Amino acid sequence: MSAEIIVIGAGHNGLTAAGLLAKAGKRVLVLEQAEVAGGVGAGAEFHPGYRGTGLLHDTTAVRKAVIEELSLHSHGLSLRGSEPPVFSPALEGKGVLVSSGREELPDDHGLSDWDVEYTAAFREFLGRVGAALSPVLNAPPPDVFATGVGDLLSMLKTGLSLRKLGRTDLLEFLRMGPMCIADVLNEWFESPILKAQMAAPAVRGSFTGPWSPGTALFLLLQTASKEHAGVQGGPAGLTAALLSAAKANGAEVRTGSRVQQILVSRGRATGVSLTTGETFGAETILSTCDPKQTILKFISKLDIPLAFRNDIRNVRMRGTTAKMWLALNGPLEFSSRPGRTFERIRIGEELDDLERSFDGAKYGALPQVPHLDIWVPSVSDPTLAPSGHHVASLLVHFVPYHLEGGWNDGARTKLEENVLSTLGRYVPDLKKKIVAKETLTPVDLEARYGLTEGHVDQGEPALDQLLFMRPCQSCSHYATPVERLYLGGSGSHPGGGMTCAPGRFAARAILGKK
Repeated sequence: MSAEIIVIGAGHNGLTAAGLLAKAGKRVLVLEQAEVAGGVGAGAEFHPGYRGTGLLHDTTAVRKAVIEELSLHSHGLSLRGSEPPVFSPALEGKGVLVSSGREELPDDHGLSDWDVEYTAAFREFLGRVGAALSPVLNAPPPDVFATGVGDLLSMLKTGLSLRKLGRTDLLEFLRMGPMCIADVLNEWFESPILKAQMAAPAVRGSFTGPWSPGTALFLLLQTASKEHAGVQGGPAGLTAALLSAAKANGAEVRTGSRVQQILVSRGRATGVSLTTGETFGAETILSTCDPKQTILKFISKLDIPLAFRNDIRNVRMRGTTAKMWLALNGPLEFSSRPGRTFERIRIGEELDDLERSFDGAKYGALPQVPHLDIWVPSVSDPTLAPSGHHVASLLVHFVPYHLEGGWNDGARTKLEENVLSTLGRYVPDLKKKIVAKETLTPVDLEARYGLTEGHVDQGEPALDQLLFMRPCQSCSHYATPVERLYLGGSGSHPGGGMTCAPGRFAARAILGKK
């Protein structure tokens, strides 16, 4: 059997690429190892009657261009009207409740007058910088070695976009970029708990803590990536619409099809073989798996140039994220705000709470007080759980893939104890409400989703692994040194998260579009 284009992986990037390629008239076959499509965005029942919405939480960076080009609204996708505010509880006091988007602060925000004023000013500054950076994230990475007029114009437009910031904002952007996020937030705000909440996006998925240099830039990039208030139904709602669109455009999606090898002949990708022994020929292969899995696992080392193989081997993917699902017989009620129900919660009362957790991860130790990013999707979608019950999705940060002594049942139990103990400090009746739980360590994430070292972004968002250096310079524009083999997952520009941008750019590269 053969197809014009084989896409490996039916996650959000794979389905995006498949839909766009099929829409362009190509015969597309998508191969997915799991029994259901969706990848990290697949919704699944983790306990009878309780359903999750995917591994990740945030869908505010899904590109509007993808939504429009694939007509996703006609495939059931709808956008939220506003982002839910983020609540950070405190052991003493009420904690803080801060808008995560551009909405006004809630009346019961819990901030000082100083922080109210400067939250607005900081958000306005981030908005201006985000608008200037957005063109960089919504285009393929610049080719710094190009001499063509088109590439030079692209780089010139990027420079002009930043120059439009004006002298004051541009100088502040240039000063802030190399800084650690802790220093930036200490300059702007008073409240330790507000600073901890705002620092969290800057260190998500990276091998950094809030005192690590360069983390301020990651906050700027996170802001620039936001395009709307998010997708109704979260990642599962997004991938369901993408799957429908891909099929409607003519793409064939085969689940339960694990790729064994990418076939290469005379330096050119010619097809794939599955673990079942089946073989599929193709003119072009697009892998949305991470670069290490694609190049080091799927292809014989005899078919890969040595320098390219070493470049991929050196891509850093030190996973530091674990996942826990909780089935609850009632809402999460916090002692600092009794009777209230929140959809988004971040646990951490000061910057050093995050830094101490990262310190452990550096040396292969479990965090005693892990940083928790919690989403309770059943607040906005009660159908995810039985009536009156809830599901809570916890991303547990600073949990090392390379755990000292290795991962075993004892280590998993200890992680669960630390997570529930940390959350239980703020939710006194937590253990009484837990009906069931599912915990995925970084090793489990690797096994379930094919993420090397359990890294949710298919590669750390480090300064030397961004733009034309992601994943490495020789394949930063989606084509690899293996002819007709392309990369289009989160390991490529503009990086991880639920954006669909890498899949879109890879499809356009295959079609010869800029």
